[in-house]
Amino acid sequence: MPEISSVVGVAAGAAEANTDILSLIQEAHWIVQLVMAVLAAQFLFGLYIIIYKTLYLNRAKKESDMFNESFWRSRDIEQIYKHAQALRNSPISQMFLAGYTELAKLASDERLKGDREGNLENIGRALRKAQTVETTKLEQLTPFLATTGSAAPFIGLFGTVIGIMIAFQKIAKEGNASIDTVGQPIAEALFATAIGLVAAIPAVMAYNYFVRRIRVLRSEMETFEQDYLNIIKRHFLH
Repeated sequence: MPEISSVVGVAAGAAEANTDILSLIQEAHWIVQLVMAVLAAQFLFGLYIIIYKTLYLNRAKKESDMFNESFWRSRDIEQIYKHAQALRNSPISQMFLAGYTELAKLASDERLKGDREGNLENIGRALRKAQTVETTKLEQLTPFLATTGSAAPFIGLFGTVIGIMIAFQKIAKEGNASIDTVGQPIAEALFATAIGLVAAIPAVMAYNYFVRRIRVLRSEMETFEQDYLNIIKRHFLH
């Protein structure tokens, strides 16, 4: 049964590798263990951010497309307002709600009805404020990915330095530089570097991806602001 024996051999090798990694962590110097723990925490939190932001940006883009379609197809501003209320994840719909609210305030204030330019400026200010709020929401948590991408390799390098220092201390203490003497601390040092890279690489890639998607949504918000102000100028402020 050569196939079964080869499968058993692979499984045994994998189990042995897992055991070696666990023993490597357990027997490491406490400073190296602390470095590994910090890097593992960065990796896990970064993974959570990547999943969360991917889902959030997907919803934001999808709902923004739905709102744009409704905004340009419908001629009833009340119907557009109701649709925008249902699309909470769309930054563009939230901008519309802010502009609509400001327009309603101006329409109800008799003292401001004749000030066309002032009213338009007030609506524009409300739109820009909403855009700032929505941009902040879109960018939330992404700085952590940038920090992880830049800091994790250096944190891992710190663990590497500590591991090499421990290796030299063992050489000085035992008087020989055999693989049995320095193998364990060197392996710990290299493993800390590996964890740092594992934490940093996906964080950098995800950060760049999110920045590009957020830039697209910001561009759409800026375009909507101009379109919305033009519509208000033509149809509501005389």
